[in-house]
Amino acid sequence: MKREETVDHHIRSAWHAIARMYNQRAAKYNATMAIGFVLLNIDVDEGTPATKIAPLMGLEPRSLTRLLKSLEEQGAIYREVDKTDKRSVRIFLTEEGKKGRERAKETVLRFNEAVRDEIPEAKLNVFFDVIQQINKIIERNNIYETVNN
Repeated sequence: MKREETVDHHIRSAWHAIARMYNQRAAKYNATMAIGFVLLNIDVDEGTPATKIAPLMGLEPRSLTRLLKSLEEQGAIYREVDKTDKRSVRIFLTEEGKKGRERAKETVLRFNEAVRDEIPEAKLNVFFDVIQQINKIIERNNIYETVNN
């Protein structure tokens, strides 16, 4: 099978193109796509427990730790001990972080508008259904159980 005939090739290729596009946009603000996604995953009013951010983004905790440290140094976030659970730390956005979050939100929304302007809703619905099915196949985690090693 040629790589162009594999499902993962098309998903990976599209994601890399999207990531490049987001990173080019973020670079104008001295940021990255990952920083934008972190900012988008922090609740503006209540803050977000630090331990909840990595799973929301599919990140390893080590990677998130570096991102949070960088965001803190840039003045985009601050940390506070959770008022109800003193063992937990919540991440909050500063005014600068809220501005970055808004830019990230606008960037994501503009991309989605551009896609929706060119691809009919019926096709997008089929795409979403297919992606959900692929995720279910992966989540079952038994793809290779019948394959001889």
